[in-house]
Amino acid sequence: SSQSVEDGTLSNTTPIPVNPAAHTQLVKRVVVALDVRSNDSGDLVVTKGDQYDVREKDDDNAVTGRGGVRNLGKPVQLAARYYDEGADEIAFLNITSFRQGVIEDMPMLQVLEEASKSIFVPLTVGGGIRSYTDPESGKVYSALEVASRYFRAGADKISIGSDAVYAAEDYYASGGKKSGETSLETISHRYGVQAVVVSIDPKRVYVASPDGVDKKHMVVSLDESQAGPNGERYCWYQCTVKGGRETRDICAVSVAKASEALGAGEIMLNCIDMDGQCNGFDHALMTAVSNAVTIPVIASSGAGKESHFSDVFQATKVQAALAAGMFHRKEVEIANVKKHMESSGIRARIV
Repeated sequence: SSQSVEDGTLSNTTPIPVNPAAHTQLVKRVVVALDVRSNDSGDLVVTKGDQYDVREKDDDNAVTGRGGVRNLGKPVQLAARYYDEGADEIAFLNITSFRQGVIEDMPMLQVLEEASKSIFVPLTVGGGIRSYTDPESGKVYSALEVASRYFRAGADKISIGSDAVYAAEDYYASGGKKSGETSLETISHRYGVQAVVVSIDPKRVYVASPDGVDKKHMVVSLDESQAGPNGERYCWYQCTVKGGRETRDICAVSVAKASEALGAGEIMLNCIDMDGQCNGFDHALMTAVSNAVTIPVIASSGAGKESHFSDVFQATKVQAALAAGMFHRKEVEIANVKKHMESSGIRARIV
């Protein structure tokens, strides 16, 4: 302090005692996601999880565009509640891409601007971070420009989905060459790998044996409890794009490895088969991917109770686990998830 400078005692320091036997343990993170979509009036609403076609009653007189987002408060209030309840990170995920429009009118920018005033854990935003053309002016915005606007509004990380799958396909097709021009590369080059998350949406393709599967796909063996509809004990995880509507001939492990090579700092690993089932995370998938990359993996899809978090942290190498619906519907409290983790010997950030 200025006082110690004046009286010359600034150098009178005493070392903090350190226990040489202690070791620092990284805490495992509890991430809460808000599935945000635009309704027909252009309002942002948070869906409650399983049903992606929630329609709020429309108001014919609703003002749209910047300044007219009536339900802006919903995502912001909900995020603030999660922060108060001890969420380690909050992810705003657009499950419908916003209409093509003026970049400044993107409602998510306003959500981030508001949320970042009172929420002091990392905020991730996903959905719609790609290049697009403004229909009015014809101006083309690059993915980097769109991401830059999100970062300025208060995002700590951005999440890339379909674009990362296409980038991975190109990466392997070129024999592992980087173009330097993918959204993944340009954004991580500018903002650092820690700011870029790749969100992977795979679904299981069950097989009776690994033999007939293209060698480029990683086949995993399944417990009996996880066997396929005809008792198949193996599967590979086929990536999807466009919100799960289209499958691609590439597996989750391949996309994760390419994403790391291209500049992702983290993988958000969903599983379409588990989503909304509340039966726990897909441990076979989490193990396959977290063993294949050195960057952290966030487990997503399937959480339904406190123990599911402890289970995935004990069974796999994931660094974080995410849920949306169960916290939104108040079925499970964040504090209880962390208590369960601590009682299972898994370090958590207790607030």
